[in-house]
Amino acid sequence: MRKIWSRIRFLFTFHKSIPFIKDFFLSREVSKSKKLLFVAVIIGYFLFPFDIIPDFLLGFGMVDDVTLLIFILQWMVKIAPEDVKDKYSF
Repeated sequence: MRKIWSRIRFLFTFHKSIPFIKDFFLSREVSKSKKLLFVAVIIGYFLFPFDIIPDFLLGFGMVDDVTLLIFILQWMVKIAPEDVKDKYSF
């Protein structure tokens, strides 16, 4: 239950993650293959947006999109170098 609340709280602080994402991709400590993997996952999702919940269901349709975004960003935080994590207090 605690993990769910932290993910919901993350949604409201997403704007703070944008500088982290920039520093993640500019970091020399993150390998190019990992950066390419994240780019491929993000672009692949936008090119092939298979939804578990269709987007035409107002409110509910975006749940799977937001959930995927949260998981991708949490994965980035796990892989990020310690200095980038410390800078953004993850």
